[in-house]
Amino acid sequence: MSASTHPGDGEGFAPEWVEAVLADALAVPAAVPVLAISGLQGSGKSTLAAQIARLARQRGRRPAVLSIDDVYLTRAERRQLARRVHPLLATRGPPGTHDVDLACALLDALRAGQPVVLPRFDKLADDRAPESAWERLPAADLVIFEGWFLGTPAEDDDALRAPLNALEREQDADARWRRYCNDALRRDYPVLWRRFDRLWFLQPPGFEVVVGWRAQQERQLARARPDAASMDAAGVARFVQFFERVSRQALRTLPARADRTLVLDEYRRPR
Repeated sequence: MSASTHPGDGEGFAPEWVEAVLADALAVPAAVPVLAISGLQGSGKSTLAAQIARLARQRGRRPAVLSIDDVYLTRAERRQLARRVHPLLATRGPPGTHDVDLACALLDALRAGQPVVLPRFDKLADDRAPESAWERLPAADLVIFEGWFLGTPAEDDDALRAPLNALEREQDADARWRRYCNDALRRDYPVLWRRFDRLWFLQPPGFEVVVGWRAQQERQLARARPDAASMDAAGVARFVQFFERVSRQALRTLPARADRTLVLDEYRRPR
């Protein structure tokens, strides 16, 4: 199959890939299949999800698209967690900073054929969007759920001892933050993973490409919202360190755990 030059930056994935993923999801013997798309930051998962939804609508389906980002804990909830457990938990993204119960409830309602109101998260405001901005959907017959670490298992506790990057060395020397995130990943998220009927993993050539991909995302956000604050290159590099440990665990484990793995090159072209 061919692919676009830069999936995820506006061109998207080639039609045959979109067709293949949709066909795989619709082959599930369920009234409302749940297709999960997992991929590290900037890998093109939200672009692919949007393309699949568009094709599904053209085929007469009623897709619902949800991101793990949309169920982040609110800014106030994360600040409270930061005071109670560790300051690094004020930053959204790692396991332990999501409302997993809300995500499960949304998927259950969608699978039951019920109308739902989907929450949305404003990344530049770093908070859940007001309810007036949430998306009200009638009953769906396909759910597309995307997120950067969907399906990833927890690490062994022994793997947490040595810091992985400057953030862990300087701000988590006692490993309290990374242990909390890993415990949350082990305890809270498997019940969400079990709700997936199909899991596709967009596999990058390595973690090293993620900083550039995430910087591109930030530039796109800044262009869309020029009045809001955005991260510079140094800010993006630091932000990505919050995700490095679980990202590397995803790279190690998801090719064997996912139903399908789409191997990407540095330009996000499927190989």
